[in-house]
Amino acid sequence: MAQYVRHVMTPEVTAVPPDASLVEAAQLMRARDIGDVLVTDNGRLLGVLTDRDITLRAVADGADPLTVSCLSICTPEPVTVAPDAAVGDAVRLMRRHAIRRLPVVENGQPLGMVSIGDIAEEHDPGSALADISRARPTNSAGGPAG
Repeated sequence: MAQYVRHVMTPEVTAVPPDASLVEAAQLMRARDIGDVLVTDNGRLLGVLTDRDITLRAVADGADPLTVSCLSICTPEPVTVAPDAAVGDAVRLMRRHAIRRLPVVENGQPLGMVSIGDIAEEHDPGSALADISRARPTNSAGGPAG
C-alpha cells in the first residue's frame, strides 16, 4: 500500500496560461479526457479550473466562453499537497475543504494531481469509486464519449 502522495498521484500536469479562453481549456480537457486543468504562469500555479467551474461560473451565467479567461473563473490559490505528504494527509485536506482533486506541488512547481479516484484505486481497488475512476467516460446517451 502506497504511503506517499507521489505513489498515487497522476504525474502529469495539464496546464493553461491565465489568458487562455474557457473554450481552449474545455477542448484540452476533452482531448486529454480529464475534468480539470491547472492555470499557471511561467510554471507558477495560479489556480485550478474544473469542468464544473466552466459550467457553473461562466456558462450558467451566460458568459461567452470564447472571451472569458481561465484566470477569471478558476479557483485561485488552491489547496495543494506535497509529493512526500502522507496519503492520509491528502485525504484529510480533501475532506476539510470538500474537494476531489489536489495539485501536487513541490518548490512552487506543480508536479501532478491526486484525486479521490487515485486514492481509491490504490487503497480499495475493488470499490465502486475505483471502478468508476478506471472506466471510460460515457456521453449522456450512455455510449462511449467522443
